[in-house]
Amino acid sequence: MSIREWDGASYDRISAPMEALGREVLARLALRGDELVLDVGCGSGRITEALIERLPQGRVIAIDASESMVAAARERLPGADVRVMDALELELEETVDAILSTATFHWIADHARLFRSLRGALRPGGRLLAQCGGEGNIAQLRGRAGTVLEREPYATHFHDWQPPWNYAGPQETRARLLDAGFATAECWLQPAPKQPEQPREFLSTIVLGPHVQRLPQELREPFMDEVLEVLGEPVVVDYVRLNIDASA
Repeated sequence: MSIREWDGASYDRISAPMEALGREVLARLALRGDELVLDVGCGSGRITEALIERLPQGRVIAIDASESMVAAARERLPGADVRVMDALELELEETVDAILSTATFHWIADHARLFRSLRGALRPGGRLLAQCGGEGNIAQLRGRAGTVLEREPYATHFHDWQPPWNYAGPQETRARLLDAGFATAECWLQPAPKQPEQPREFLSTIVLGPHVQRLPQELREPFMDEVLEVLGEPVVVDYVRLNIDASA
C-alpha cells in the first residue's frame, strides 16, 4: 500500500465537505472541557480548531503524518500543539482522555496495528470516536474514473499500482478494536454523498489525488479533463463513512 502525498494549502481551501462530516463526528463526543484529547490525522486543522474551542480548560495534541498538512494546521492555529507523527507509532508524554479522528483511518493499511497503537495512548475508560471511508466508499465514482485509467496514455502508469486506501466494514472493524484491547466497540456505515463546490480541485487533491500523483505532470490535467467528462454534472462524491465509537 503506497503512501500518498498531500498539499495542505489546497486541502484547506476545498475541504469544506470533509469539515462538515468531521463536525458531525465531533458533536457526538461528550466533553467536560478540561480533557486532554488527541486529534489523529488533523489535516489542515479545521476540526482541530473546533475541538480546541470545546476544551477551554483542556488541551489538544494534533498529529498528522504529512508535513504539508501540519504546516497548514500550524498556520491556522498558531501556538497549538501540532506534531508530525505516525498514528502507528504514537509517542506521547502521557495517556489521553479521548481520541478523535475524521477522514484518516482509510489511508492506513494496517488497522489491527493502528487500533493497538491508539489503545495504548488512551487512559482506562477513555473514548475513541472516529469516522473514515468505509466499505463501498466512492465505489461509483471510482468505477467511472476507472474507465479513464484503462485508456492510454494513462493505463501504462497503473500496471502495478496498489490503491492506497483501506475501506473496511463495521463487523471486521469491531473485531479488530476488541482484539486490540478496547472494552467496548460500536461500528456502523453511513452513506454521506457530497457535491463539492470546486469539483476539479476537490477530486484532484482528495478523492483522486493518488491517481493524479501517479501520472507525469503533462498528463495530470488531461486526465482530470476526461474524468470530469465521464462524471458529468453535478459531480457527486458517493461517500460511505465508517463510524467508530469505542471505549478503553
